[in-house]
Amino acid sequence: MESISHVLLYITCRDREEALRIGRQLVADRLVACANVIESMTSVYEWQGQTCEDRECVLILKTRAALEAAARERALALHSYELPCVLSLPVASGHAPYLAWIDRQTGLN
Repeated sequence: MESISHVLLYITCRDREEALRIGRQLVADRLVACANVIESMTSVYEWQGQTCEDRECVLILKTRAALEAAARERALALHSYELPCVLSLPVASGHAPYLAWIDRQTGLN
């Protein structure tokens, strides 16, 4: 089996502004090639003994596996939550020209 070369970071954010701020910074830092912001998601979860239901935004970041740890740490540093959801999802395969574009945008020739 081939090793994973690309990942998606799935992050929930307080609102659109926070998701955009994090996404813009990671693109500017060339830690990710692209940030997608999906607005108006409802999350249901338990926190500190209470069932919560909140509107959030989803931020999906596309990057190389080699940059995953740095991108995750940068996103965590910029995030407002005490315990943010930041998950790394391996990309098993994809459109080769698009994956090459991710490589170029994140500094790999």
